[in-house]
Order: sequence, then C-alpha cells, then structure tokens
Amino acid sequence: MTVVRPFRALRYDTKRVDLSNVIVPPYDVIAPDERASYFDRDPHNAIRFELTRDVADEADADYSGIRETLDGWRASGVLVQDEIPAYYVMGQRYSAPSGDVLERIGFFAELGLEEYETRVVRPHERTLVGPKADRLKLLRAAGANLSSVFLLYEDREDELTEMLARTLESAEIGTAQDSGGVEYRLGRMTDAAEIARLREFMAARPSVIADGHHRYETALEYRRQQDALEAAVGAEGSASVERPWHSTIAYFTNAYAPGSLLLPIHRVVREVPAPAESVWREKMPSWSVRALASVSLDRLEALIADELSPRAGHPAFLVETNDGMTLLIHRSEPLKDELMVRIIEKEVLGAVFRLDPDAIRAGAVSFPKSARRAGQEVREGEGTAALYLNPLTPDDVFRATAEGEVMPQKSTFFSPKIPTGMVFRDHRGGDGA
Repeated sequence: MTVVRPFRALRYDTKRVDLSNVIVPPYDVIAPDERASYFDRDPHNAIRFELTRDVADEADADYSGIRETLDGWRASGVLVQDEIPAYYVMGQRYSAPSGDVLERIGFFAELGLEEYETRVVRPHERTLVGPKADRLKLLRAAGANLSSVFLLYEDREDELTEMLARTLESAEIGTAQDSGGVEYRLGRMTDAAEIARLREFMAARPSVIADGHHRYETALEYRRQQDALEAAVGAEGSASVERPWHSTIAYFTNAYAPGSLLLPIHRVVREVPAPAESVWREKMPSWSVRALASVSLDRLEALIADELSPRAGHPAFLVETNDGMTLLIHRSEPLKDELMVRIIEKEVLGAVFRLDPDAIRAGAVSFPKSARRAGQEVREGEGTAALYLNPLTPDDVFRATAEGEVMPQKSTFFSPKIPTGMVFRDHRGGDGA
C-alpha cells in the first residue's frame, strides 16, 4: 500500500559542516524570536530553506533565493548527492518526561504520493489554508523537498528495528545533537536484500501522518499543478517514468516501538470563567468529581502521574483553575473506541464552558505541549482553567484514521520532532531508484 523508494539524498558533507549547527526543528515550531539565532548559528544553517529571517517579510516572500542557495551550496561542496539510492536510517536518543532515556529509530525514504481517498496515507488532523499556500510557494521556487513529512507505520512485532539498528552501527554517515539535547545518528542502507525487505514490508500496510500534514497536502497540490502544466503544454514522456513531483521525502517510524512517544496536548481555557465545583457536579452528573489539594508547578507532573496515569483507558481528566481549585473528574467504564480528546471537546469545552468548535479554532483555547506550561498559563493569568489529559495510544490513532476520522485539533504530540537538514531531495538531481 505505502510506496517507499530508496533515493539519492542531497545532504551536508560532514567534513565541511557540523550537523549540530545546521539542522533545525520543523518550521512550524520555531518561534519568531528564535529565527535569528538559527540564521546566525552557521552560514549554512537549514533554516534558510524554511523561513525568512523576519516574520514581517514572510507574507511577501517568494522564496526565489532558495534555489540559488541550494545550487550554490552544491557547487561549493557543502551539499553532496549520493551516487547510490538508499534508505537513510535515523536514530534519535532523548530523555522522556519520565526521565527515561529512549531511542527512536526510523528511516527516510521517497514516498509515492497518494490522495487521502485511497486510504494509503492517512491524515489524523485538519489543515489550514494559509500555511499550505506559503509552503507551495517555497516548493515551487526550490524545486526540491527540503523538509520531511513524518509518518507512522504499524509493526507490533517490531520486525524492522533490528535491521534498521544494524544500519546505524555499520553504515553511519553523520551524528548531531540539537539544542534540546536530542542526539542523532544517521546511517545509509544500500544492501539490496535489506532494501527489498523494507520496501515489501511497507507495501503491505498503510501509514498515518504524525506531523507534516501541511507539507504533504502541499506536495499533493504541487503534483496536481505540475501534471496540469505538463498536459497543457503537451509535454511528451513515458507514462512509466515517475515524475519527481509525484513523490516527496518522508520519515517513517514504528508507532509501537519502545522509543516512540505519544504525549498529551493539554487544554487551557483562556477567558471563559472557570465554574465552581458545584457547577462541575451539576453539568457532569454521570462523572465522579473529587477535590484535590493544590500543588506547586514543580509537583504538577507527579500529581498527573498519581491521579491520571492509573486511569489510562478510562474517561478521566484533571482541572486546575486560576482560583486554586484542583479537581479529578472521571468515570469508571472503559473508553473502548471513544477518544478522550473528543469527550473533552464535546462534554467539557462545549457543555461546561459553552465553547463551540469555531470558538476553539479562533483561539478561545490554547494547547500547551507540557503540563508545566499549561499550569504556568493558569498561574500567570493567561487562562482560567487548565485541563490535563492522558496521552492517546497508537491503537487510538490507527483505529480512528482507519475509520476515516479526523481527530479534534491538537489531539496528540509525537515526540521528538523530525529536524530539517538531515537529508534533502532535489527534483533536478536524478534522485530516484
């Protein structure tokens, strides 16, 4: 089902640059005040392929300089293209919120584009028009895939990890460490038998977009436009020849591997006053409501671990309000096929706070990626109530997407993110296998 091909990556020559100084987080998680630090870190930092230095310049940017930069770095030897098509295996070693040190191993490949209707590549969230228009300008100007879509596959028996790890040990081509302390290893898989095994394994199953929906949908639109342009000018070419715009680059990892981490995204109601405990009981009569002692910000994660973690698989959440009230609200029956984020959207944000989906999308709710940040927002007057959740499971994600569902906004956070700068794919470089 999922078409993954080895490709001839364009990548940094690690004899010329330090990968740690040139990789960057995905463009949509770089704060406006962080851009300059990446531009200044190294004259070849990959942020030049993603963003303008100043946010104010973004609306009018045509990204015309990116192709010139790409060609210049190739000519100078900063970027080199591999001679042999390969899969590029990446390991990410990091510290989980629990303090455990984990390593997630996956691989970069050329992904054959499929419309969502085929159910081969499956989205889990909706996208916005603005970011896609911006990314389309960039893709058209660059003629290259410069950042990767991040996808999950289902491998409950963990069949591929040993082979991928072996590549990292025997064919390492680069290492790096980012500013968040994540350590990276990059290896190149060129063995024909291993390539065939990986390709056949992925061809037997669908994949789910974890991160990069805007990038994937931009690639789809670029394909439509390029195909239309080719047809309009009557360009001749064999139908069996794969056009470079029919693919993109993607990073794949096993959602069920020990190093794959799905974290909750909590909710903070910004302005609507938080109800008293009696109102919670009145509005949610089928739920158990128990008052808890307030804790400091430093104790918040421990409170969640003590009260929410044992209730994983059951409807449960914690509420912390700006007047110091903390409540555990839960039910005893299992969630089964229901998603807790959907219950929160309907029965809490909707029924208790009277916020409809349009109000939520308009900014009435923020979505902090850590409990500490959510608690800080409430304590500093940036919100009236924080809602703390358990994380979704891989089963939740695959079940919902298999049924064609799109999950509520900001349902889960896949950690760590996939950096830009490990590998690129130049449409003009003869990249395919």
